[in-house]
Amino acid sequence: MQLKDELTTRLKNKFPKARISVEVQGSSAFLGVISDDFLGHSQVQRQQTVYGLISDLIQTGELHAVTIHAKTLAETTDSD
Repeated sequence: MQLKDELTTRLKNKFPKARISVEVQGSSAFLGVISDDFLGHSQVQRQQTVYGLISDLIQTGELHAVTIHAKTLAETTDSD
């Protein structure tokens, strides 16, 4: 499975109702997750949740750099 597909699948399994965007370039990834599952969670808690889904990929070196944007629906704009 391609890295982008693997990341997308993991995020969709954890956040089935979320708007998800995944961009991969080499071993770097941008992950965007918009979900009300993040209500009441700090940015750090949100990122920890997402990192927990992909930590094995980071440990093996398959994924090197990750940027995470994790927001609730209320925190989004039309451009998100």
